[in-house]
Amino acid sequence: MGEISESIKKCIAILKAAQSDTEKFAALFMVTKLVKGKDCNAAAKKALFEAIGFKFLKKLLTGTNAQDDCPPSVYKSVALSILTCFCNEPELATHTDMLTNIPVFLDIVQTSDNDDYDDNLIIISEAYTCLQCIAEHEAGQKALIEVGAITKMSEIYSHQSFQTDEALNILVKLVSRYGPAAWGGDPKPFHALVNKIALDFATDQSERKFELATILSALLYSCNKNTVIPGSTEETWPQSIYKALHDILTSKIGKNQRDPALKLAANIIDLLGIEWTFNDEENPKKFFLLLLQLCAIEIRMQLEDRSFKQAFANADLVTACFMVLESSINYMATDQLDLEQKEKQSVYTSLKGAFNAVVSILTKVSNDKNRDKLPDVEKVFVCAMVRVLVAWLAQETTAMRDQVCNLLPFMFSLANDSFHAYRARKLSEKNKSEGESMDTDISLMGQIDLLRLMLPALCHLVVEDKARDITLNLKQEDILYEAMNFHWSIVHYKKPPVPKSERGKVKKPEPELDPQVLEDMKDSRAAMVSLCNIFMNLTVLAPKVVENSMLFNTLLKFIFNNLPELKNIPENLVLHGHLAVLGLLLLKQQGASKVKKNDFSICRYIQSTIRFLWDAYIVDESNDPSALVVSMTYKENWGEIADLWFLGMQTLSGVLTIVPWISEFAIESGWAEGIAEMLAKVKVGTLAPNIKSAFEDFLCRLVDSNENAKAVLKKGGALKMCRSHRMMDLGKKLFGD
Repeated sequence: MGEISESIKKCIAILKAAQSDTEKFAALFMVTKLVKGKDCNAAAKKALFEAIGFKFLKKLLTGTNAQDDCPPSVYKSVALSILTCFCNEPELATHTDMLTNIPVFLDIVQTSDNDDYDDNLIIISEAYTCLQCIAEHEAGQKALIEVGAITKMSEIYSHQSFQTDEALNILVKLVSRYGPAAWGGDPKPFHALVNKIALDFATDQSERKFELATILSALLYSCNKNTVIPGSTEETWPQSIYKALHDILTSKIGKNQRDPALKLAANIIDLLGIEWTFNDEENPKKFFLLLLQLCAIEIRMQLEDRSFKQAFANADLVTACFMVLESSINYMATDQLDLEQKEKQSVYTSLKGAFNAVVSILTKVSNDKNRDKLPDVEKVFVCAMVRVLVAWLAQETTAMRDQVCNLLPFMFSLANDSFHAYRARKLSEKNKSEGESMDTDISLMGQIDLLRLMLPALCHLVVEDKARDITLNLKQEDILYEAMNFHWSIVHYKKPPVPKSERGKVKKPEPELDPQVLEDMKDSRAAMVSLCNIFMNLTVLAPKVVENSMLFNTLLKFIFNNLPELKNIPENLVLHGHLAVLGLLLLKQQGASKVKKNDFSICRYIQSTIRFLWDAYIVDESNDPSALVVSMTYKENWGEIADLWFLGMQTLSGVLTIVPWISEFAIESGWAEGIAEMLAKVKVGTLAPNIKSAFEDFLCRLVDSNENAKAVLKKGGALKMCRSHRMMDLGKKLFGD
């Protein structure tokens, strides 16, 4: 505890003995001297604090006992100079009395807007010191958030009061600790504050410009995306930041100026998308290409010929550059950017240099015997390297193949750890009851699902023998199946059950799903589509493995059980097609031994699959009753579905040979007859050869598999269909020579 000196004991006795506020106030001048002395330890400060009593100090601060002959500012000044000394002690900074009176300090700093604040400069300064000390501690941060300090500090800075940087520093500390939850649901204070800082950032030409860049980075990083992004186009800050960063990055600058600028660029791109870089009307590509080049060069400078420890020393900067590269690569993959050949070559050269450096560092880490003992923060940095690399590999499918294959086992091991940690976090969030306090203690590895990010690249990798062999030897398909189940639980979102007390009451209208839930569902749909593609490639290219694998048999049952449950909505169409066709490929591969005619789940699966294949083409009665067209519901996604549809028709034809009784569904559902009726209406010579052959091959197999097919097809108009479209093979089967 520490000893309390005699002089301090004496002072405590005087304070306790004081009969009136005036006597106590006189004793405070003695306290001011003592507290600043070197023998005033933590124990002494606590004893003095309690002897004075916060109640008395609050009186002085709020001016409720001001004497006529003494201005209130004197009382405030004395009280604050004592409190600033006490606040240096963690125990006193988080003392209940101190925390419950945060509003008093906030009121004082807000008075700096008053015209007479010149007299109050010291008072305001000391009130800020108290707030800053309180903000150093978790209990203090929580208390500041609860009394709305974020909104108040935003207002202070927006109005350009005195000592606004102190307000800004406290605010940054709070939002960095609590993230989006700190801002609440109203984006107005955020926009007002960031508009003001961004304007200062664009116009300030001193070194403070780069301090503001760091502050803006922290604010953008921690904002509530769901509320901020929708209204951001109406605000001035995106344009102000663009102007300032353009000025900085096109000037001659040193490392101290470049680093904060690149970090800020990464954060704003992460928030608003890479489209933000195309802000120059005359030459929209110019800044995008400059930023891409600078980030690629920075990555090479930080990673080439460095050890992992040296690279990790600048992890924040390197990760920011990774973010810019990943967004740029994903954007270029959409073909919305029209680059000249020279620009394409320059971009490719820059990216190749950067990714050579990334692969080189990853190889060093993967060969290190201590690679499994990396602390979480270092592991997260390695994950960031893998993340940006797989974004590149998803587009540049033949790049650095041998080095990448050597890295695959290490990448899988990291991705699997990350997936399991992420899944555990999502499950705990789901199980958590509503309304619990903000919790920030989440495992670092659970922040992102690296396996999810690897899936698009893995679709291409498993096509190649070496990478596929590594994948199967490591039994990676087991984890991919776990991922399939996890993403299905998100796509097939079930509302929480109705509490007993609510059952039987009049039903209220269904509330709309939370935007975050909808976003997660969209992402998990895309993940499942990638997983289906990976499993399709494995099924086609490693047939022997699939044939004898329990895992692939379990996957087939998963599809039988779940595809019929998938909601019939436009958003699910692409996923529906992928699950249906993967099921057909597995069914064909695993043969008749794995499926039973009386299995209800296979019946429902086949019905769902027929629905997908049947609904794709129609004769559009309204526009041209003799033309076959892709139906409206499929049109929007036809780019993703077309190949799938042809593969589905071809594979179903193959399945009919192995499992002939499936033909009954095609006949009983009316599909076979429907095909004949539809194609009989189509004008002679207008049926595309690939569509003709898809339907003809299927119908030939159907006739081979089931005697009843002939009569059904003839009833639907098969004679006219075969004549119109010269379906010779089918004609022979139905009508002889």
